[in-house]
Amino acid sequence: MNLAELAPGESATIAEIDTRDPAVVRLMVLGLVEGASLTYVRSSLGGDPLEFRLAGAAISLRREQASRFSVVPVGSR
Repeated sequence: MNLAELAPGESATIAEIDTRDPAVVRLMVLGLVEGASLTYVRSSLGGDPLEFRLAGAAISLRREQASRFSVVPVGSR
C-alpha cells in the first residue's frame, strides 16, 4: 500500500521509498523518511494534491509523488 491509497483520517508509517524521482528525495528533507508516521487529512476537490499531517505540520503531495511512498497502516482516527 502507498500514501495515495490511504483513506481520509487513516494513519500510516512509511516503510519504503522509491527515490528515483528527484522531487521525492527533496521531500525526504521535510521528514518524509522511513519510519515516519503521518495521517492522511484530505485531498483537494479534484483529488490532487493530497494533504498529510506529519509531526504537527501539514504537507501537500501530488498523488504521483505520494504513490512512491510505501506505507503500513496503523489505524484510523
